[in-house]
Amino acid sequence: MNERAIETLLDEERRFPPDPAFAAEANTGPEIYDVEPDAFWAEQARERVTWLEPWTTLSEWVLPYAKWYLGGKLNVAHNCVDRHVAAGLGDRVAYHWEGEPGDTRTITYADLQRDVVRMANALRERGVGKGTRVAIYMGMVPELAVAMLACTRLGAPHTVVFGGFSADSLSDRMNDMGCEVLVTQDEAWRRGSTVPLKRTADDAMAAAPGVHSCLVVRRTGNEVPMTDGRDRWYHDFEVSDDPATCPCEPMDSEDLLFLMYTSGTTAKPKGIAHTTGGYLVGAATTHHYVFDLKSGTDVYWCAADIGWITGHSYIVYGPLCNGTTSVLYEGTPDFPDKERWWSIIERYGVTILYTAPTAIRAHMKWGPEHAAEHDLSSLRVLGSVGEPINPEAWIWYHENIGGGRCPIVDTWWQTETGMILITPLPGVTTTKPGSATRPFPGVVAAVVNEQGERVEQGGGYLVLERPWPAMTRGIYGDDARFRATYWERFPGLYFAGDGARIDEDGDFWLLGRVDDVMNVSGHRISTIEVESALVDHQRVAEAAVCGRSDATTGQAIVAYVTLKGGDEGSVEMLEELRNHVAVKIGAIAKPANIVFTPELPKTRSGKIMRRLLRDVAEHRPLGDTTTLADPAVCEEIADRAAEAPTED
Repeated sequence: MNERAIETLLDEERRFPPDPAFAAEANTGPEIYDVEPDAFWAEQARERVTWLEPWTTLSEWVLPYAKWYLGGKLNVAHNCVDRHVAAGLGDRVAYHWEGEPGDTRTITYADLQRDVVRMANALRERGVGKGTRVAIYMGMVPELAVAMLACTRLGAPHTVVFGGFSADSLSDRMNDMGCEVLVTQDEAWRRGSTVPLKRTADDAMAAAPGVHSCLVVRRTGNEVPMTDGRDRWYHDFEVSDDPATCPCEPMDSEDLLFLMYTSGTTAKPKGIAHTTGGYLVGAATTHHYVFDLKSGTDVYWCAADIGWITGHSYIVYGPLCNGTTSVLYEGTPDFPDKERWWSIIERYGVTILYTAPTAIRAHMKWGPEHAAEHDLSSLRVLGSVGEPINPEAWIWYHENIGGGRCPIVDTWWQTETGMILITPLPGVTTTKPGSATRPFPGVVAAVVNEQGERVEQGGGYLVLERPWPAMTRGIYGDDARFRATYWERFPGLYFAGDGARIDEDGDFWLLGRVDDVMNVSGHRISTIEVESALVDHQRVAEAAVCGRSDATTGQAIVAYVTLKGGDEGSVEMLEELRNHVAVKIGAIAKPANIVFTPELPKTRSGKIMRRLLRDVAEHRPLGDTTTLADPAVCEEIADRAAEAPTED
């Protein structure tokens, strides 16, 4: 990578050492990093998880496949629900749920146990047992978590398909996994309108003949088509909610827990396989330490969607295994107004908030006055997930949401890793805006050069040097693709696909996907570097960058910029921003085009779809836009791009 470009983030000199009062009450201290990895993961397995039969062998590693806690048997629903009720915590709130229209539910662990048992008995009546594949296609309603836990109670592997995906995406995933049963809902609420989940599910099932049964949860109450014999309303099942009627199925530590499908370089999504024991240990352990969780007093909110891996690990399995009280919210952060998130934090006394940089930057664009209207003094830890966070967004988050007092944990991990791998620890780590700092205890990460040699200080490719419990057990049904995608680039090392740099303190700075690197006149420039430089400008709320083909330079840089306060932009602002990038990085990184747009194309979880921006930049037909929160945004950007001036 271009050294000048890589150093942009490292110009950041602000440091935030742990507050001594916070550190005195933290769940751990610096000594946690001194524990040898195997000893650490053995201790965590004994402390975090209840085993029905103890494991006898900590791990096996036959490249590229790891196995953990061999011989052990456990049940995830037992760990997440039943054992807490048995310990006298049945009255503790598991979820404060808030629907987008404003309806609410308070669900205790005793309530959750009854709900899970009832759902499991309904699934069992439809033929679900140990090994039966189940798909779940729902919005952010409590029944989504209940359905996942019901599957784990029965020993039925599941795949949750995000409620924004199309019928084709749903059917592809159900067919690939061999699903026999689908759990969905009539409709979901989104920005005051309904999303036709059941109708989409019908189209998907028409292309997935292996699905013989569909359970439908009522949410909006509107009429939806029901196919006799296949579809049944969940509320019509006359089944027991007594735990004695549906005991937890003992599962081997390496039994398949779920598949999480993620996009790749080919059209076919990858079914990332996660198994039972190691995944649960990894999710629960990281949740406990990364967020400094106090399970009896904290109110924790991961503002992601359960349909993604963040929701699996840090809304459902990790928090519930730790006996956490969490917040679940159905809708968007700006409905019915831009104060919705902050009113939720105030109403429930949220102490830990975990969200994405895209959401933070959206709130930056809307302005700090919305948060200022609410009492956010309950917050004590803030988290960031999903992509590298630029320093200015980090500082805005720290000052306007955390009141300058909350440590920020900027976490790096992936669908494939199952758990957070690089992160600060609250009360332990001196944080740096834009840096994920250090590998989590028990995790051995490194940066290597093109030859696979360790880089002690400087930039290169992020790799993992030894296995960790929650790591994927492969791509479902595609061993060759698994080996080629993650293990062939640097033999013996797991290659995450991301660039990173290690600074003089040994801290990691994530630079984004290496396939998000542009080659401009022989200089490799990371998109995240240019985006960070643009957002550093006081007038810029948000920016996304990609490359387009250029006959002279190989690639030219195209920037899509949203200005604060609804500013439409101008030729003068274009030149000002280009010069600003030149100052921050160098003239080679000046965008050839800047397209001013009020919105960027984002998924419903808030992730910017840079693939579509590349389509616009190359004047190609737009790819699949079904996952976008607002598909019309791309058309508007394409129109603006056609009119945007280009550098001389």
